[in-house]
Amino acid sequence: MQNDAPESAIEQDAADTASDLATETAKQASGAGEAVADKIDKPAQQASDQAVQLINDWQDISLLQIAGIAFAVWLAIAIVRRLLPFLAERGPSQLRLYLLAAVPIIRLLLMTLAVLWIIPIIFNVTFENFLVIAGGASVAIGFAFKDYVSSLIAGVVAVFERPYRPGDWVEINDDYGEVQSVGLRAIRLKTAADDIITVPHLVSWQGNISNSNDGAQTLMCIADFYLVPDHDASEVRGALRDVAMTSAYLEYDKPVLVVMSEKPWGTHYQVKAYPFDLRDQFVFITDLSVRGKEAIAELGATQVTSPYISSEKKSSQPVVTF
Repeated sequence: MQNDAPESAIEQDAADTASDLATETAKQASGAGEAVADKIDKPAQQASDQAVQLINDWQDISLLQIAGIAFAVWLAIAIVRRLLPFLAERGPSQLRLYLLAAVPIIRLLLMTLAVLWIIPIIFNVTFENFLVIAGGASVAIGFAFKDYVSSLIAGVVAVFERPYRPGDWVEINDDYGEVQSVGLRAIRLKTAADDIITVPHLVSWQGNISNSNDGAQTLMCIADFYLVPDHDASEVRGALRDVAMTSAYLEYDKPVLVVMSEKPWGTHYQVKAYPFDLRDQFVFITDLSVRGKEAIAELGATQVTSPYISSEKKSSQPVVTF
């Protein structure tokens, strides 16, 4: 019995020691796990906090710098919009269309530069923030400014595809005129009647656009003549060609054509030629028409008006003019 007591005490001490070692080991493992978790969670939390902060602190945003950038870009655009058209109207005609076409490209580059410069000043630019801003802006724009943004996108595309440019003569929805300016949302046309028409770029995605010169220095003009069939066609063609070749507005490097076609009511002649300056197209057509009528009269041919039959009239005979 005396020997059993010491053995029990030894076994109890060994059990207590093992229990203490196990507890200490568990505490060390738990502490190490928490330390590792802290090392992993801390950068993730910092990144999350940084991503949530879309806008920089107000003390870090320089409103004076933003205003300076905006004013400088506005001033540069205003100078470009006035200086280049001024030089285009007073410089060589060969450079006119190139100078006018450079205006929308320079304006787009300046505005893009300003936006890229201002965004980092206001926003905390991260990939997460970009996704948040892009998603929210897309939803808002899609519902509120769909047509307006469509015109802006079409305007950016038009700058690069160039279906029209300043100085071109285009026809859009029955409106024919010279492109005065190409903005981000719309273009401005100046018609022969001196009217200014604003056409959104979105129209170019929904219909056809007829461009008469497409960046060239001149364009084809057509003068029409309608004659009674009883005449010498070769003499009339020669006389009309001489009229075009002797015009003061003619561009001699371009071909002159006189084409004819027979109609049920008579013969249709078209004189196709190019003016030296496309801005003289209407004066050029008038010159061809007036002098062409005189040449036809000298040959003894008779002109007719283009046949028009109203709902009340049943006669198919054209009206003869003497």
